[in-house]
Parts: sequence; C-alpha cells; structure tokens
Amino acid sequence: MTRRELDAAGITDPRLRAAYTRCRLLNARHGRTYFLATRLLPAERRPAVHALYGFARWADDIVDDTGAQATPAERAAALTRLDRLLRRALTGGGPTEEPVARTGAEPTDEPVVLALADTADRYAIEPAHFTDFMASMRADLTVTDYATYADLRAYMHGSAAVIGLQMLPVLGTVTARALAAPHAAALGVAFQLTNFLRDVGEDLDRGRIYLPADLLAAHGVHRDLLLWSRHTGRRDPRIPAALRAAEDLTRAVYREAEPGLAMLDPVARPCIRTAFLLYRNILDAIAEGGYAVLHRRAVVSRRRRASVAADGLARVLSARLGARRARTPAQAPAPCGAPDPKEPG
Repeated sequence: MTRRELDAAGITDPRLRAAYTRCRLLNARHGRTYFLATRLLPAERRPAVHALYGFARWADDIVDDTGAQATPAERAAALTRLDRLLRRALTGGGPTEEPVARTGAEPTDEPVVLALADTADRYAIEPAHFTDFMASMRADLTVTDYATYADLRAYMHGSAAVIGLQMLPVLGTVTARALAAPHAAALGVAFQLTNFLRDVGEDLDRGRIYLPADLLAAHGVHRDLLLWSRHTGRRDPRIPAALRAAEDLTRAVYREAEPGLAMLDPVARPCIRTAFLLYRNILDAIAEGGYAVLHRRAVVSRRRRASVAADGLARVLSARLGARRARTPAQAPAPCGAPDPKEPG
C-alpha cells in the first residue's frame, strides 16, 4: 500500500520515499481514527496527509516526553532544534538565525522534516501555519492551564486550527479556499477539544489541564478536585457536570465546522466526513460512559468504527464514479422515445 501511494503521488526520490514511509508509520501507530479516515482519500493525496500528521506527532512527542530521560531543558532544546530544521527545510536549506546543533547529519536528514517540507512545497502551504504550530508547541513547555475559553482558543489556533488550514490545499475545494478556511480551522479545533475531553486524566498526569478554568469553576471544579478524583478513583458529581459543559462547547464547534464538508473536493469529502463522525462518536462514548474520563479512556466500539468506515467507503466509490463520468465525453442524445442509458430503468 505504501509503495502504491508513493507511486501515485509521483514521489520517486529514495530519501523522500523513506521519509514519507516513516510519517505513514507514525500516523498508523498513533492516529488510529485519523489513519482510518485517511485511507479513504485518493492514493496520491495520502502521503501529504501522513507528512502533516507525522510532523505534528513528532513535535507533540517532544513536548510530552516527560520521562526521566528528558528534562524540561532537554525538551526545550529538542523543540528549538526541530524548529530550526523546519525553517531551514522550508526555505530550501538556507541559513538559519542560529547555527544548527552538530548531530553528524545535515538538517534535512530528519525524515519527518524532509516529508513535511516536500508536502509544503507541492501544495504551496503557507509557512505561517507551521510557525504558528511551533509557537503553540513551545507554549506546552511552560503553560499548564488556561483561564478562559478565549485563552484556550488562542492556543488552539496554532495547535489545531492551522492543522485544518494545512490540510485544505491537499484536500481541495469546490469553492474559493477562503470560504472553506474558517470551517477547516474549526474542524481542527473540534477534533482537539474532543481529544482534550477524552484525555483529561492523561493530561492531568503531565501537569496540564486543557479545559478552561472558568468553565470548570462554574461547576465548582478545580485542579485539586480533579487530582483527588484521578488519584483516589472516587467520583464527585461536580466533575461530570463540568465535563458535560465541555462536551456542549465541543459540539458547538463541530456545528461551526460542518458546513465546510460540502465545500471540499467530492473525492476528498468522504475522508473528512468519516473523521468528523468518528471523532464526534468519541463524544458519544464519553457521555455514554458517564464522563468517567479521569478513570478510563473512552473508545468507540469496533463495530461502530467499521460501520462509519463502510459508509465512507461507499461514498468514496460513488464520488470516484462521479468523477470518472465527469471526465467522459458527452454522449449523443438518445432518440426521441428511447430510454436514456444514464437514467434508471
């Protein structure tokens, strides 16, 4: 499958093929929902999506490496180096503001950076989207909570909204891209809010809370209460009430995003619609589980995932058939009274 995708995308350079393959592995290993949806894209567009995801995953792993092997200073240094490599690759390997750390390899030898820079060039993705992303990753090194939703949304512009904007040139649109952009950005935010709600417990273990403090406080919830529940396994009715409010907030962002689905290229639409449904189903699983995300991870059942994927596949086949028909030269009109071969009998 990897070879077919790379061939379809016209990626022939051995280093680039290895780099894209590395990104695909990251997507398959860490982004199961996203990877499943990506497989519904035309083969030639999948490597670009893998590159965008792979780079985001790489940076996120640097920030979240809280094990004994990485001190805060080491994580900051690793992120700074990645930022330098990125800027160097996006500008064609030109000089950076600071010398690159001596690692025994050229900057562009980092596979995820190689693939990302190639994708950015192929699809003319705005470099500012990557700059904004790295700024939010750097915030994760020091910021552990957000006072208001406005504060959180400012962070998510770089960590999530720009991911949707990066994807838009790859997916293609049937409208002016500027019309689809706000919806693409909102979808990135909706996906990340879903992850924040699902991962409250895991993020708390890292010292972070990605739910607005004022939303929590409106229900009498604060960091100490969340820590108490996480560590003791005991419940408090204020917590599910606050998480339900966070769910309502997230569903409102999905409503912001939904009109953008119809603006996408028809052959890309089933992929994003499938991701939309699968991520929104995570919210359903959280609610059905009694908002117990501090104690167990909410998951969408395999049966439900398979059902959504099957529907997505049917839509893919329909879209591709429609695209082929659109490329077929028009046939002469049927004689008067004769059945039109395109009409059902």
